[in-house]
Amino acid sequence: MYRHTLRRIGSLVCAALLLAPKFAVAQESAPKGSAGAYFTDAYPNLFLHNGHTERESRAKVDAAYQKLFHGDRDHQAIAFDAGSNANGPLMYVTDWANHDVRTEGMSYGMMIAVQLDKKQDFDAIWNWARTFMYIANPKHPSYRFFSWSCKTDGRANEETPAPDGEEYFAMSLLFAANRWGNGQGIYDYQKEADTLLSAMLHRKEISGPTQFGQRDLGPEMDEQHAMVLFVPGRTDKPFTDPSYHLPAFYELWARWGPAQDRSFWARAAQASRVFFVKTANPKTGLSPSYANFDGTPRSASAPLSSVFGYDAWRTAANWSVDWSWWKADPQEQVLSVRLQHFFAAEGLGSYSGIFALDGKELAIPLKVTGRNPAGLVAMNAVASLATPDSDQSRRFVEALWELPIPSGQGRYYDGMLYLLGLLHVSGEFHIWKPVAP
Repeated sequence: MYRHTLRRIGSLVCAALLLAPKFAVAQESAPKGSAGAYFTDAYPNLFLHNGHTERESRAKVDAAYQKLFHGDRDHQAIAFDAGSNANGPLMYVTDWANHDVRTEGMSYGMMIAVQLDKKQDFDAIWNWARTFMYIANPKHPSYRFFSWSCKTDGRANEETPAPDGEEYFAMSLLFAANRWGNGQGIYDYQKEADTLLSAMLHRKEISGPTQFGQRDLGPEMDEQHAMVLFVPGRTDKPFTDPSYHLPAFYELWARWGPAQDRSFWARAAQASRVFFVKTANPKTGLSPSYANFDGTPRSASAPLSSVFGYDAWRTAANWSVDWSWWKADPQEQVLSVRLQHFFAAEGLGSYSGIFALDGKELAIPLKVTGRNPAGLVAMNAVASLATPDSDQSRRFVEALWELPIPSGQGRYYDGMLYLLGLLHVSGEFHIWKPVAP
């Protein structure tokens, strides 16, 4: 059920395709020398390489989903049922430590749900996001985007967007359309994704009041540099967030997104690959939390903006998944090996999560996770998708295997990255393709 295995080889297999599940599609020819998952439908289970069974691997994923989405409300769960409205059930994913709902977590929750075939949870999370977070007023500066943070009762904490949320919303909606088919209204997943992708690139600048002051907001992508913005608003020097760069997704939007924008998304994928090499430290592989378009650290935005911190934990996973799916830039392998060398030297099981880019550990306490943060351990394990098989890469995979499911105060961010990491490393995070014509 979780792997595409059919191939179009002669008339017999063409006939088989007629009887296949609706997510099976004819394969696009791979570029010469490429064997990425998009072309092969092969998603390696790195836990198997370490001696764990397929059943054990899937049980670990299922247990994490059960606890984080449907576990004990006070100590385990980050997802909560919230009644219903005219569109059906509502569910939100909360940052437990900060008592808010973020587009980051909501969109991650949707992605996890579509990967695990949890349509009811997917629809309920999307319904909550569209009901409380979406800005539908054409005069509002955030029109067609989502408030990045809300209270658990739906009231906004801020009415501006964070583009990583929109990116994951769009990709999870396209996967939902391809896996389950489209419904009506907000459950016409393809239409919702296309509308959001168009807004991310083309939304005109709107200036106006919000509940929290005057805002000037435009598109979420910088068209000149083909890069995602950290703040999609008017600023003297716009900048980006390396962990928002998702070339693996951009390649899919270059194939499935609005036709008039497909060349842009192909350009964005290549721009991100070049950017990763520029922004990652040449010695450690660490990337900054925020960066200028030339890859240099953004030093004046926030206390941790120029160092390797919470956001930056995700960056190596982004380039490693890109390599696993597309195998378009071998430099991504170099970056992953370099990063794992650095953390191996720091000591698996004991490293911190905040560093200067040259590798100096910074004396800044992690808010709720402590040392060996589960989210960073998970992302470093995903980096093994882009490294040659070795004792070192297997140690990073095993470090994820040995982690308990995050619980307590820090279970939101650690839990989301932990579960996403499990899906990638276990081979359960798939590209769900359109139905073959």
